[in-house]
Amino acid sequence: MNQKFTKGIVDVIRDRRSVRNYKPAPIEKEIKLKLIDYIEGLRSPFNAGVRLELVEEASIVETSGGRVGTYGFIRGATTYIAAIVEEKEGSLEEIGFMLEELILFATSLGLGTCWLGGTFNRGQFAEYLKLQSKESLPIVTPIGYPMDKMSIMEKAVRFAAGSNNRRPWAELFFNKSLDTPLKEAEADKYKTALEMVRLAPSASNKQPWRVLKDNNYWHFYLKASKGYGEGLGFNIQRVDIGIAMCHFEMTLKEQG
Repeated sequence: MNQKFTKGIVDVIRDRRSVRNYKPAPIEKEIKLKLIDYIEGLRSPFNAGVRLELVEEASIVETSGGRVGTYGFIRGATTYIAAIVEEKEGSLEEIGFMLEELILFATSLGLGTCWLGGTFNRGQFAEYLKLQSKESLPIVTPIGYPMDKMSIMEKAVRFAAGSNNRRPWAELFFNKSLDTPLKEAEADKYKTALEMVRLAPSASNKQPWRVLKDNNYWHFYLKASKGYGEGLGFNIQRVDIGIAMCHFEMTLKEQG
């Protein structure tokens, strides 16, 4: 187990869900310091210079019932994590990889989060963070203590997104050729890691990753959804690939 996590990564991945309704309580100082420490230690295979910032600014965080800045999708949150990047090779994949690792760490601490790509006001966050001319802010997530019960709106959003549904193995994992589905028995010691990929979150739950086993190599491909997310100004499904790779690597590391 990762020494900073309170439980094993498989359990944390299964526990994680998108939280849209938060208790209006600030994160405890001790927990906040653990988050900051974890952010400082984050690394990815892409070396694309992504930085993650905690945002606790009264003009941005959720006030007036928790609707400012997120068009009503998020309520009650008082803290956010912003992912800031310059567009370069691997930058969006790095956001997925690093922010998902932080989200899983936050989950192990009992905190809730929710990936936001197209449902937040970038202008408010950008002004507070003083972004440089070449920097952009593709993704933020609220972070805080979940309400004890999901609201009707939260349940409706989860239902509409199909959050509890995942594609079967035969649609995601392949052996030698993308025409040949990988059988679970053929995955051998990689079976658990692939199952954690299958459970990974993705924009609109489209699960665009396809993984090909080629002897001892595992190749990650993006099966793009035509026209999806065009209005965002970036390819959000590249972020999804980073999330999937994070689940794969973290599970394998824990298994030694």
